Amino acid sequence: MMDFKYSEAQESIAAMIREFANKHIRPNMMEWDETQKFPVDLFRQMGELGLMGVLVPAEYGGSGLGYFEYVTVVSEVAKVCGSIGLSVAAHNSLCTGHILYFGTEEQKKKYLPKLATGEWIGAWGLTEANTGSDAGNMRCVATRDGDDWILNGTKNWITHGISGNVAVVLARTGEPRAKNNVTAFIVERGTPGFSAGKKENKLGMRASETAELVFDNCRISDAQRMGPVGDGFHQAMKVLDGGRISIAALSLGIAKGAYEASLKYAKERQQFDQPIANFQAIAFKLADMATQIEASEMLIYQAADLKNRGMRMTKESAFAKYYASEVCVRVSTDAVQIFGGYGYTKDFPVEKFYRDSKLCTIGEGTSEIQKLVISRDILKN
Repeated sequence: MMDFKYSEAQESIAAMIREFANKHIRPNMMEWDETQKFPVDLFRQMGELGLMGVLVPAEYGGSGLGYFEYVTVVSEVAKVCGSIGLSVAAHNSLCTGHILYFGTEEQKKKYLPKLATGEWIGAWGLTEANTGSDAGNMRCVATRDGDDWILNGTKNWITHGISGNVAVVLARTGEPRAKNNVTAFIVERGTPGFSAGKKENKLGMRASETAELVFDNCRISDAQRMGPVGDGFHQAMKVLDGGRISIAALSLGIAKGAYEASLKYAKERQQFDQPIANFQAIAFKLADMATQIEASEMLIYQAADLKNRGMRMTKESAFAKYYASEVCVRVSTDAVQIFGGYGYTKDFPVEKFYRDSKLCTIGEGTSEIQKLVISRDILKN
């Protein structure tokens, strides 16, 4: 463990998650990884523990907690399994978070209780095959037809694209790359014209389902629109500010899991009649890991503190996401090196941390996009 001290509430949450993970996640995670199974029932159980609506107020069936507690939830789950941590993060911060921040009171009352309790799984559709960071040029369009909207197009790389019961979808309602040309809609599974497409076969995070959303003349009521027409991109950027904290927390958890496994192994593994931790080459790797994890944690809690206080934190969340995700990859890589040949086998945990880690530098804005966000902010100010 790092030196950062949890509050009493965070320690209680962490202890609960450790007990739950050891009983329900650790024994099954490699099977889920190998078979690419998204364990829906597990998330129903996590909903009963309040882990699927961490930030949702109690009046809507959530836990009503803040971002410090949310970071604890995501990182503690990810210390055991990155896939499960990713799905917890995406459900809480993207679909659920978007409705929480921008939905009408009617929409909140309709959807948040089901999402916060894990009765429903949420998806969030922004990315397309041709538009990752170029969201203003999206080809999924929504056309007004009286009191309805008709959606056509696809969304790619969507967490819970098949199993999600409801999706928040960003669709273009204006000309490509025009100002204010995107609008957000809530679309329920089972709506005619809404289906799931290709499921991705991924390097890591294999138990977290990633698939296409397909819209073929999908008709939805204007009551499913969130916010003003054309406000969708602005909403998405606000959601992603919080989402960066989510992925930073995910990165932190994976890095901690890899570090703790490495520390334990280095103390136990004997070479030349002594633990390999006694050799400077290994000890220095562990020192680098510990330092970088500690720095990641401080950046994450800085962003979380600003978010809790309702302050602008675009730059700070980008700091946290960029640094923590890159650290996650470095720590996981060094963990495999410390384990040597054993680290390259599935008998030991670090090969999975290694595979899972890379997604953190890509999802919800690549490291390059984070640097773009940071550089624009510091040059503007």
